[in-house]
Amino acid sequence: MGKFWVTFVALVLILLPFLSNSFSPDSPTDRRVLVLLDDFAIKSSHSLYFNSLKSRGFDLDFKLADDPKIALQRYGQYLYDALILFCPSVERFGGSIGLPAILDFVDSGHDLIIAADTNASDFIREVATECGVDFDEDPLAMVIDHTSYAVSETEGDHTLIASDDFIKSDVILGSKKIEAPLLFQGIGHSLNPANSLVLKVLSASPSAYSANPKSKLSTPPSLTGSAISLVSIVQARNNARILITGSLSMFSNRFFRSGVQKAGSQTKHKKSGNEQFLTELSKWVFHERGHLKAVNVKHHKVGETDEPASYRINDELEYSVETYEWSGTSWEPYVADDVQVQFYMMSPYVLKTLSNDKKGLYYTSFKVPDVYGVFQFKVEYQKLGYTSLSLSKQIPVRPYRHNEYERFIPAAYPYYGAAFCMMAGFFIFSFVHLYNK
Repeated sequence: MGKFWVTFVALVLILLPFLSNSFSPDSPTDRRVLVLLDDFAIKSSHSLYFNSLKSRGFDLDFKLADDPKIALQRYGQYLYDALILFCPSVERFGGSIGLPAILDFVDSGHDLIIAADTNASDFIREVATECGVDFDEDPLAMVIDHTSYAVSETEGDHTLIASDDFIKSDVILGSKKIEAPLLFQGIGHSLNPANSLVLKVLSASPSAYSANPKSKLSTPPSLTGSAISLVSIVQARNNARILITGSLSMFSNRFFRSGVQKAGSQTKHKKSGNEQFLTELSKWVFHERGHLKAVNVKHHKVGETDEPASYRINDELEYSVETYEWSGTSWEPYVADDVQVQFYMMSPYVLKTLSNDKKGLYYTSFKVPDVYGVFQFKVEYQKLGYTSLSLSKQIPVRPYRHNEYERFIPAAYPYYGAAFCMMAGFFIFSFVHLYNK
């Protein structure tokens, strides 16, 4: 019996890295997702959103946020590829999950979705702050808009907002236009100006403000107008992606199915844009779109195919790289006209825009500068919504050897002529001086 357990444990330890590491360069889409809930009722009240993820092949593991057995990693290996926090009121997670564990999870390249609400705890606020956004400090505040609210049978307090101020990016929200406004009811947040990686995906209108809807304003609100972000995203430098919103309700079945009419508009949509918006946004967050990879980086002299150990100044060379984008199921050629390569030593001596063949191959040719030293081929590609590419390849550049120069340099002909003129003049002068009586 003892030998059986030893064999079983050894087998688990061997297979665990293969079972847990479903995120790979060959298939970058997250597959195993941990969903932490305040209450299991959210699983049914938000089932449409969860079912959309399952239909795309995601394996969702639902657990209560205070479950003492939850963990993100075991034996140094992460058990999940992404984390969804639908537990705005949790004061402390169970198990080994805490703020450092969540930050380490993101620092390891994994993705995160945070949905807060009017009862957001200090812990959830702290996680959001670490990700680059700050929720309104007033715990009773909600986003209020008296001009862009959703029309309903009751007048209400105008906290149910119909917003259509989306980010203009096909890679983030898909190429199909979102026709209907989104329903949002919750708390707003602002972006940390020191964090250049966070972006507003859905903004409040200029007439919106954040305050307690049940009391009169005694002081000016801290968040007003378009500075209020309703939904934000972050793409870290390691290409981990984060989605942050102050409304858990916008993921709910009720908001997905609800009709919407924006105040001041005669158009009434039978269905809000929540489902399309959050489905398309989840494709971006979970790397089903906008994920790039570069392979087959090559460089060689013109007319040759082998990569040399070094170049000589003024050599003509060719550089090429293949770039692909993950479509959710396969790698497709990435086509763009703004990919550049630098020939770099302390500063770029050559900067060239790469041509492409529409099949993923980017290429260019140029002359090595008349400067010797240790250079680098560098591609630093950063574009809104896409994972960044950072390629670097080092190569030395040498001067001409003594036997590689031309025998007679055309530019030196005047000097050659001056030397021979001097010799001829000296001969004539000597002859005249010696034989003239």
